[in-house]
Amino acid sequence: MESFKTILKKYNQDDLLKTIENCSEKNKAKIISQIKEIDFDKIDKLYEISNINYSKLDTKIIEHLSFYDKYNMDFEFEEEVSSIGNKIIKNNQYAVVTMAGGQGTRLEHNGPKGTYLLNIKPKPKYLFEIIADSLKEENEKYGITLNWYIMTSEENNKETTNFFQDNNYFGYPKQSIKFFIQGNMPLLNEEGKLILDENYNIKTAADGNGCVFKSLKDSGMIDDMKAKKIKWVFIGAVDNAILNMVDPVLLGLTVYQKNEVASKSIVKANPYEKVGIFCKKDGKPSVIEYSEMPLELAEMKDEDGELLYGESHIMCNLFSIKALEKIAKQNLPYHSAHKKAKYLDVNGNVVEPSVPNVYKYEAFIFDGFRYFDNITILRGKREEDFAPIKNKHGVDSPETAVKLYNNRYFGRI
Repeated sequence: MESFKTILKKYNQDDLLKTIENCSEKNKAKIISQIKEIDFDKIDKLYEISNINYSKLDTKIIEHLSFYDKYNMDFEFEEEVSSIGNKIIKNNQYAVVTMAGGQGTRLEHNGPKGTYLLNIKPKPKYLFEIIADSLKEENEKYGITLNWYIMTSEENNKETTNFFQDNNYFGYPKQSIKFFIQGNMPLLNEEGKLILDENYNIKTAADGNGCVFKSLKDSGMIDDMKAKKIKWVFIGAVDNAILNMVDPVLLGLTVYQKNEVASKSIVKANPYEKVGIFCKKDGKPSVIEYSEMPLELAEMKDEDGELLYGESHIMCNLFSIKALEKIAKQNLPYHSAHKKAKYLDVNGNVVEPSVPNVYKYEAFIFDGFRYFDNITILRGKREEDFAPIKNKHGVDSPETAVKLYNNRYFGRI
């Protein structure tokens, strides 16, 4: 106990020390067991990034990143790259990863986000079900069974796997689905202190979509892919209702350009849309997150009057197995977000804040791009590629996703 007191004092975790001294022996043991797993030097460094002013980002190091427009592509060239992609898919050298570690909190949905029921035509479907049905169509088209890897979190893994079992895997071959769990990072309050939940657990949150690389490696999923002779892996989010996970043009173009990484983009709706933007930063492919994008860059236009930095990252990414292995060896940077989280005070009372009170730390998948000299960018269309479900109402809500889905598959309504 004395050694843990020394650690907590060293890192100014006074509130946690007081809680340990005041709680029961059972809860004390629980907290201490969790402290053993925490890298306090790393926590200190994370807290330092909590209040960075990204408006001061050096715009001189930012450059435009070239792309192909899928819908203005020469017909013969499109046929050529599509043929390359189709061959790889037909040989079953292609797999799909769905990132599904989040909860449907912002949708006021009690459960994993993938279990959200979307009221689409001809009948409502769960988000997981939409993906399963889409993959089944591709399997029938190519005469294969795509391997489907699903990343969950510690928070929702059991509920997710039970949900699939209860729904008979939505008719998808069970042996072709594998689940793996992403990591967690502690939350810190505005003074850089660890906080506890009502059960005396140190409060954590999933460590962002950028953790997918290490999670694939550490869980053995990359080894599983290699054993199955998979060469290319698509990684997408669970909350895009019209996500095209099997695009032979994107795959073929990437191979044609001799790149290891690719991504599909759409044109940014306006300079202030909350999406990350493709660019080159310090000469390397990058994405600037909307919260870190200086207004000067966001509003900049080219000679044709289009946004110079207008290619939106829509979580539609493709990686070779070699690329996954390479990025998995790196330590991607963390980004902070100011969030609300209830917590246990030093007297054992649960506090429900009305304003953001903690920092959450996440790695972003696009920070893996910088380990390559170039990546393939294929511009798609919003109405065919991007129907995100982020908010309960308004922009990027179930209502907008349903409209995009129905228009995409059943024509204008």
